[in-house]
Amino acid sequence: MIFRLLSTLLAFVACLALLPVAAAGEARGNGDYRLGQGDAIRIAVFQNPDLTLDTRVSESGTITYPLIGTVAIGGMTVEAAEKRIADSLREGGFVQKPQVNVVVLQVRGNQVSVLGQVNRPGRFPLETFNTRLSDVLALAGGQTPVGADTVIVTGLRDGQRFRREIDFPAIYIDDRNNDDILVAPGDVVYVHRAPVFYIYGEAQRAGSYRIERGMTLQQALALAGGPTLRGTESRIRIHRRAADGEIARLTLEPHEAVQPNDVIFVRESLF
Repeated sequence: MIFRLLSTLLAFVACLALLPVAAAGEARGNGDYRLGQGDAIRIAVFQNPDLTLDTRVSESGTITYPLIGTVAIGGMTVEAAEKRIADSLREGGFVQKPQVNVVVLQVRGNQVSVLGQVNRPGRFPLETFNTRLSDVLALAGGQTPVGADTVIVTGLRDGQRFRREIDFPAIYIDDRNNDDILVAPGDVVYVHRAPVFYIYGEAQRAGSYRIERGMTLQQALALAGGPTLRGTESRIRIHRRAADGEIARLTLEPHEAVQPNDVIFVRESLF
């Protein structure tokens, strides 16, 4: 009985030990996999055993390699990383025709962080190598009611800092499928709070409200319940901050758009 239990336990431990190797093998076999922070790799140069190196990709997406120093490979495919190292060795005059081989030993950087106004913020594993922005937001439970339509994605691409702001609903409303980008290991997806407007004075429900897409002054007033019995729609004033920081007092037509942080003052009727 004890022998059987020990055999089962050893088999389980062996399976756990093989998991990183299996993931690394999948990464190597998939040309779309991009190296991420914390990935353990082995670099070898044909007929140059002194240049064999086991290392990890740093938080900045770089490695330090003999002769050529710091090399940025974060966000690169394995093939692209091999080419960059080979080019550096050749251009530096260290190896005439380098044949570089990069092997992913352990996948550690295949996670993405989702922060801000989502229902389940946190870090999520990239279980496949073609995970898109929509997949990641779904894992995080989607945006909260106060989450903005614009989603910010930051990370590394080909060793360079990457940042992109994406109008997420437009992917489906305007058929912008190209904006549903592939996320890479180490990416951070951030959903900011949605822009709001403020309304006070003779409004039924004074307060702050989310600005919906294309919202007009008339729609904003309706969202606040309209004017009170003492209020009027004809004497509404808008306080809007200009680019220089000055506050402008405007009078808008009902069909004109409300802008973020507009302050709407519903005046009292004269009669």
